[in-house]
Amino acid sequence: MSVLVNKDSRVIVQGFTGSEGTFHAGQMIEYGTNVVGGVTPGKGGQTHLDRPVFNTVQEAVAATDADVSIIFVPPAFASDAIMESASEGIKTIICITEGIPVQDMAKAKAYIADFDCRLVGPNCPGVITPDEAKVGIMPGFVFKKGNIGVISKSGTLTYEAADQIVKAGLGITTAIGIGGDPIIGTTTQQAVELFMNDPETEGIVMIGEIGGNLEAEAARWYKEHGTKPMVGFIAGQTAPKGRTMGHAGAIIGGEDDTAEAKMAILEECGITVVKSPAEIGSTMKEVMG
Repeated sequence: MSVLVNKDSRVIVQGFTGSEGTFHAGQMIEYGTNVVGGVTPGKGGQTHLDRPVFNTVQEAVAATDADVSIIFVPPAFASDAIMESASEGIKTIICITEGIPVQDMAKAKAYIADFDCRLVGPNCPGVITPDEAKVGIMPGFVFKKGNIGVISKSGTLTYEAADQIVKAGLGITTAIGIGGDPIIGTTTQQAVELFMNDPETEGIVMIGEIGGNLEAEAARWYKEHGTKPMVGFIAGQTAPKGRTMGHAGAIIGGEDDTAEAKMAILEECGITVVKSPAEIGSTMKEVMG
């Protein structure tokens, strides 16, 4: 089992022929992901990376039966791309784009709530199910198949955690980079629920950061419903108050937004907290027994 993407996922790339879309789609195809085509308005009918190009998501879905989309569309148009995918029946929408205006994302999130779809991102590294599908920008060679689910706000820490988990002799069911923007699709709690309901996932790693309350919400849900061991890490332990650190959503607004406060909440809720990302793999192995 896996969550969100697997070998049967039929993936289209929005922003297919741009430099980012071209590079990462090529890497995804090389990894073995079932990329069935892409969308670039005005370039429909062409072929790119040996895959068909369509003018619209509607045309792409009609021709390929795609159910997953990955978005490499510039920030000014990315929210439209998200809404277009939702309205055409795409089930899993993964938005890599960074810098989408907050008001655009607010509109897109409200719009897609009426559709049967799940958004991951924006400003995220994507989703990978090792040896099956890489729908994102992560280095595929780091990820090996196993029974640990990974959830992360940070791209680079997703790869670091995966590397540690593999070096500890464990592996990964699916890794989800949820993104670090103020408004995102899939929350930390929703990702935890996905893994809690996945029979093959036996343990979970959750990587959060300062700002917002997503980790606290997930921890409180876990306290009530959690049945699998979980290891947590919060990035930004030395961050000064009031300054955005890395991600647009990573800003300490109140007492509960600090790394220390979040770590305390995680521990209270039964999650094993590590103070350094270097301890993720060994600690996961310990709690797995």
